[in-house]
Amino acid sequence: MLRVAIQMDPIEAVNIDSDTTFLQAMEAQNRGYPVWVYDFRTLALEDGKLFCRARPVTLRRNAGDHVSFGDEVKLDLSQDVDVILMRQDPPFDMAYVTATYLLETVHPKTLVVNDPAEVRSAPEKLLVTRFPGLTPPTLISSDPVALTDFHRRHGDVVLKPLHGAGGSGVVRLKADDPNLEALIEIHAVGSRDPLVIQKFLPAVSKGDKRILLVDGEPVGAINRVPAEGAVRSNLHVGGTAAPVELTERDREICAAIGPTLRERGLIFVGIDVIGDWLTEINVTSPTGAQQLKRFTGVDAAALMWDVIEKKRAPSPAG
Repeated sequence: MLRVAIQMDPIEAVNIDSDTTFLQAMEAQNRGYPVWVYDFRTLALEDGKLFCRARPVTLRRNAGDHVSFGDEVKLDLSQDVDVILMRQDPPFDMAYVTATYLLETVHPKTLVVNDPAEVRSAPEKLLVTRFPGLTPPTLISSDPVALTDFHRRHGDVVLKPLHGAGGSGVVRLKADDPNLEALIEIHAVGSRDPLVIQKFLPAVSKGDKRILLVDGEPVGAINRVPAEGAVRSNLHVGGTAAPVELTERDREICAAIGPTLRERGLIFVGIDVIGDWLTEINVTSPTGAQQLKRFTGVDAAALMWDVIEKKRAPSPAG
């Protein structure tokens, strides 16, 4: 039996019909695992040991009454649990990065999913650049000259913050749009992070495909269709989920990146594909598992726990 701690945003506030972490937690509970949840801000490293303040949970599919909490306890994350799911949402800021450093002190003795060092080394819009030929023309920079030159060369583009998530800050700029300079200035006021500028893909009007991979293998996909006239297809900013099949190109992309994901300990990953092009590899808290299960019956959370159980199984005596 595995003992599971989940590092996440408040579970009492999740949408039980769409939240992937809730599905993962329910599957853990259904397998008889004790489950605790905690806020990453309660992590505390002292004398080489990592602790957190956590609450045991009992979950049920009852909207508005989906969770009960036991008494808060102090967990030694190297002794009291077997698996930690790192599932808090971005922003991928220094607080997030620091949490990966702290969790790295207990991994792999306590299995952290996904591997915290690899999450830190794989920002979602940067990891894709390791796979030339799979991505549309893309530039990552803070340099206004480089960004302006890319816009001039490629015309219709999308601009987005490097460490943004959920479609936040994504803007389309057509070839004759004069606002790039002002947008760069606005971004610089609140952040020193680079921007991503990418050739616009008209195929986004037909949907932005989210493909879920478990231990490097594709298990299924959903299509996220933007609202009429919109660029962003993320579900919480107006996109609509629809069933979709994996194409030959999708499988080619997954075959190219799967071994790297597996080697890096990135067990639960969601990639974004527009038309024939890979645009993001999401490793922090990828979503889409509830919609996939609803459309196809494929339970990505159950497949994830199957992999984790094998990784945590005692080695045979030799």
